Amino acid sequence: MKSYITALTIAGSDPSGGAGIQADIKTMSALGVYAMSAITAIAVENTVGVRAVAGIDPEIVASQVDAVFDDIRPDAVKIGMLFSAETVNLVADRLSAHCASNIVLDPVMIATSGDKLITDDAIDMIVKRIIPIATLITPNVNEAKALTGTSDISLQIASLRSIGAKNILLKGGDRDCSDDMAVDYLVLDGCDTPILFESKRVDTKNTHGTGCTLSSAIASFLARGYNLTDSVSKAKLYVTEALRAAAGCHLGSGHGPVNHLFNPQPSIIINK
Repeated sequence: MKSYITALTIAGSDPSGGAGIQADIKTMSALGVYAMSAITAIAVENTVGVRAVAGIDPEIVASQVDAVFDDIRPDAVKIGMLFSAETVNLVADRLSAHCASNIVLDPVMIATSGDKLITDDAIDMIVKRIIPIATLITPNVNEAKALTGTSDISLQIASLRSIGAKNILLKGGDRDCSDDMAVDYLVLDGCDTPILFESKRVDTKNTHGTGCTLSSAIASFLARGYNLTDSVSKAKLYVTEALRAAAGCHLGSGHGPVNHLFNPQPSIIINK
């Protein structure tokens, strides 16, 4: 029987379309993957910033996850903003109950500006319940520091290992911004020596939603059957090209979105 390759995003909604659920669906679709979603929160935001966030009833979030798994099993799951501790707990319960695989956690906790986006108890619950079941976590500089209490990469790796992280991608897009090169550090399960991914920085202010886009792209390539290292490599290339494609565009008054659809792929149909 023929079917699509599928992925589920569990995240918040961005009405301006550059981040969150909207960026995830665009990314997955652009990479030939059938995208599904469970919305955890409604963010009132645009390219300038976040004005407010309202959480969805945690039971409704859990029911969305169940509805997807009961009918169309995802080949991968991307997790973004989980908003509240109760939502985190229920999402962890449902993913564990459904034996979800290829879980990519983008721990949306701290904005690039340094502003905290979710409560301390939600962060604690992410550490206890989500990080241990995730295939990969992708913290940015601020999130890695918040989780570990240090900016030292070696100490961050050790600390994240101690709380149950298996595979870790320490993103470097907003680290050492004076440097022309951005470096991400991928640490695979069973090995504490990082694999370095270097890329030349793209001169653009259109960077809204890059974290969401990267994690969704990694989940998409995992769903397509690539191993973790190749998935990260291909996802980073996709994000770089999406940044380049958007560099000459003007949309909004702040940090505009990347161009998710610079080279859309046809839906991938396989035998299941």
